[in-house]
Amino acid sequence: MATSSIFANFNITDSVKAENFVNALDISATESQKKQEKEKGSFIELPSEIKALWKKRKDR
Repeated sequence: MATSSIFANFNITDSVKAENFVNALDISATESQKKQEKEKGSFIELPSEIKALWKKRKDR
């Protein structure tokens, strides 16, 4: 995503559009939080798991 789109100016003049925008922000925040929680415990230590991961990488 381009940085300029983050800083774009826009006007919300309709209450329905404002509600939709707030809902989209809520969904985005929830999805971001879920993703961060998943990434925390992603350490692989067992040799068998490391080999399986490398096999998946080579198969791509």
